[in-house]
Amino acid sequence: MNFVSTDDGCRIAYRVEGSGSALILSNSLGTNMDMWKPQVEALAAQFRVIRYDCRGHGGSDVPTGGYAIARLAQDTLAVLDACSVTRAHFCGLSMGGMVGQWLAARAPERLERLVLANTSAYLGPPSNWQARIEMARANGMAAVADAVVERWFTPGFREMSVSEVEAARNMLLATDPQGYAGCCAAIRDMDLRPIATLNTVPTLVIAGAHDPATPPVQSEAIVRAAQNATLLTLPAAHLSNIECADDFTDAVVAFLSLARNAP
Repeated sequence: MNFVSTDDGCRIAYRVEGSGSALILSNSLGTNMDMWKPQVEALAAQFRVIRYDCRGHGGSDVPTGGYAIARLAQDTLAVLDACSVTRAHFCGLSMGGMVGQWLAARAPERLERLVLANTSAYLGPPSNWQARIEMARANGMAAVADAVVERWFTPGFREMSVSEVEAARNMLLATDPQGYAGCCAAIRDMDLRPIATLNTVPTLVIAGAHDPATPPVQSEAIVRAAQNATLLTLPAAHLSNIECADDFTDAVVAFLSLARNAP
């Protein structure tokens, strides 16, 4: 495990595996870099894979108070700088995809290709997020775990893939409630729709056909706003990289490999 300190003193944990063009992976709310385990081996065979824990999650520090998507994006850039990476491919799911959207609009010079999975440019109403913040802070992660996991996976996957679901639940339960609440505040206050048209980075948007958290209509809106985006819909709920692991990995590898063949 490696660490980098951001300009506000927060230590961000990250790992580097493989070699080649840099690919940074950004985790969803309530998980950590281990959410990418289904993809790491295949991706690291072709890319220099950089996984990190969003602030408030995993091995990263847990600052008090609410965070912001811009702050989370600056953390991502700090990790890239620590790895001496000027430009990288980026793949983020849910909250990680929100970070990717911000980077595409505000720091496109740092991105080669962009994968935005199970995400949205706006995820209201804010009152829902405030209620979740208060629940997590008052009662801990166990108070929100059942509802969250039900949105992460379809009923069929929860029944047939018990070990994968339990591993995801354990990541959620291990998340610091303060860090979870801080990131909930970032999503609560986020509205990337006004800058969505600034995305000129080649982009693959992955939707889950059965995703109740970020439904396909939200992925379609991202594609319409972007200058150069395509949409892939997988038969999954919210954590499509786990529920449809092989198809997700194949799609990411195929899309990122197009950069090698570009004139």
